[in-house]
Amino acid sequence: MTAEEDTENFGLLSIDPSLEPFRDHFIQRIKRYADQKKLIEKYEGSLEEFAEGYLKFGFNKEKGGIVYREWAPAAQEAQVIGDFNGWDGSNHKMEKNQFGVWSIKIPDAGGNPGIPHNSRVKFRFKHGNGNFVDRIPAWIKYATVDPTKFASPYDGVYWDPPPSERYQFKFPRPPKPEAPRIYEAHVGMSSSELRVNSYKEFADNVLPRIRANNYNTVQLMAVMEHSYYGSFGYHVTNFFAVSSRSGTPEDLKYLIDKAHSLGLQVLMDVVHSHASNNVTDGLNGFDVGQSSQDSYFHTGDRGYHKLWDSRLFNYANWEVLRFLLSNLRWWLEEFKFDGFRYDGVTSMLYHHHGINMAFTGNYNEYFGDQTDVDAIVYLMLARCLINNILPDATVIAEDVSGMPGLGRPVSEGGIGFDYRLAMGIPDKWIDYVKNKSDEEWSMQEISWSLTNRRYSEKCIAYAESHDQAIVGDKTIAFLLMDKEMYSGMSSIVDASPTIERGIALHKMIHFLTMALGGEGYLNFMGNEFGHPEWIDFPREGNGWSYDKCRRQWDLVDTDHLRYKFMNEFDRAMNSLDEKYSFLASTKQIVSSTNEDDKVIVFERGSLVFVFNFHPENTYDGYKIGCDLPGKYRVALDSDAWEFGGHGRVGHDVDHFTSPEGIPGVPETNFNNRPNSFKVLAPPRTCAVYYRVEENLEERHDLETSSIDETVVVEESAPDAENGAGPSKAREIEVEEMGAGTSDD
Repeated sequence: MTAEEDTENFGLLSIDPSLEPFRDHFIQRIKRYADQKKLIEKYEGSLEEFAEGYLKFGFNKEKGGIVYREWAPAAQEAQVIGDFNGWDGSNHKMEKNQFGVWSIKIPDAGGNPGIPHNSRVKFRFKHGNGNFVDRIPAWIKYATVDPTKFASPYDGVYWDPPPSERYQFKFPRPPKPEAPRIYEAHVGMSSSELRVNSYKEFADNVLPRIRANNYNTVQLMAVMEHSYYGSFGYHVTNFFAVSSRSGTPEDLKYLIDKAHSLGLQVLMDVVHSHASNNVTDGLNGFDVGQSSQDSYFHTGDRGYHKLWDSRLFNYANWEVLRFLLSNLRWWLEEFKFDGFRYDGVTSMLYHHHGINMAFTGNYNEYFGDQTDVDAIVYLMLARCLINNILPDATVIAEDVSGMPGLGRPVSEGGIGFDYRLAMGIPDKWIDYVKNKSDEEWSMQEISWSLTNRRYSEKCIAYAESHDQAIVGDKTIAFLLMDKEMYSGMSSIVDASPTIERGIALHKMIHFLTMALGGEGYLNFMGNEFGHPEWIDFPREGNGWSYDKCRRQWDLVDTDHLRYKFMNEFDRAMNSLDEKYSFLASTKQIVSSTNEDDKVIVFERGSLVFVFNFHPENTYDGYKIGCDLPGKYRVALDSDAWEFGGHGRVGHDVDHFTSPEGIPGVPETNFNNRPNSFKVLAPPRTCAVYYRVEENLEERHDLETSSIDETVVVEESAPDAENGAGPSKAREIEVEEMGAGTSDD
């Protein structure tokens, strides 16, 4: 018996004993998972073979011809039509087997395939009312639309290029990073021009920017074909097809190979939570009122998402499992993606789909009749499959509920994701930037919001993603600086107070989120340099304009504009993690959240971080706690000239520590830290300090050095690694402190 099939002893309860009252729920879903997996292995050979459905369904070359298969149990008759037969299927009628699968073999003719490469095809079938309908094959690998005809329907395309035109990968997958620094990108809107960008142009023009800013992972949105561009790629119509707006399947392979050559992993935004409601060009077209067991979707209300106006999968259906699992394998193996960001996971986990549900963290909200165990079993099977195909894959869940166990391995009784998106963080920042004056910003609340995550379940932190900038809202930079971004971003003249504040807080917000908010970091394309305005896809309401559906790279490339400062700081943030690997460190200790000073001090990995959010106060000789004794220097400083700052913090200054209290007795220490040193903290700046490795002679100098300053600080003692919040602070006055002395 494998670990994940052991329904009595699983690690999740030992990690979190408070889950014990829900043991029966976990046993039920683990048993359901194990039983489903055994059935698949019994009838399909293995999970991996089951997930090769694309070699059987859709169009595939076999000896002497092309075989086309389609699962459509509700169809009474079926034909394949297309350019190859003049859209007349009378001579290409299909046969149905006992499982509802229709098939036909189109023989080769004169040594050429019966269906030419890049020619249009459709599935024509008759349903119960006697009418024939034409649909795009469910497993189609490419779909296109006539751009010269307004609102014309998509056509399926038979895609099988000759060897000379088929892209051959040249570069291996890069190693999995210790911690992902993710650049979330939308290829279509990545051009500065008023048009849809291509895969090749993105590869050649945007990927080098991503690499230059020291990201190690690219997350591609809107890859799966979607007929409505404005859906941001989330209303998928053709699950195995590359979005044709930006090019061909071979063009996407070029992009991914180029990313790999630059050392970038590529994650795909995969949408298995729902499907487009479209009938003529989507999977929904196969639903003609049949029962749920003969459909991809549930019937009635359970099969419809009322907020998204989309269809919901029946995850208990054998053919749906084959379709979705094969879809994962297809993208991993055919295109060499390195993993997935699963969209809409909250909708999958619960029958209520998270609609009108404010999750409070009460465990009863997660486990019970409201939980969709069918969907959870699918997700567990998916993770098992991904592990077997690509053990180093990265899989991320977009879940707002915080379900316990989502980010733990299947073998422990978890669902198997590597990371969940920390979706509460951007909401908190938007609330602060929109609704609170600088004086109202709470250091404890900010710290709590960033550290409040489940112990042992990793998170991807982000200050803003594509969600925050969709029409109706704005990027953080635009919220901070608004209309002054149109006139006040030139560095030839002095910055206005609004611009000065906006750039300073933009740097601090994104860096604090990265350093304290999770075990990985995500940035949406353009936000690294403070892209202004918002995102609005071409639609009737804006005159089909592309003006807000592009990225204005010229802003960051123009040397006299201040956008370059935010971009340089973003690059430096990523470089800092590249050098010190603080994101991958489990050491995260918040030692001070001082509301009066507006200062947050914490340690992450081997580094010490100081954030001064006060709008006016400079703290000279500000005492901060640390772990190890020694000499510290500046590793990164947001006030540096190259980041648009004022260069007030000396980077060549040695900061020597002093011991605090009795070693090993936290209550006698300073802010529960056994050592301290003093720094300069200008207003609205942040700085990071690293410990200098000393040789014996330098260590002797360290022991005889002294520091003589007076400051006021505060103490707090959170258990940040366990997601606990800061404790109430207390002030400690320090006077004339020399090396080797204690102020307790």
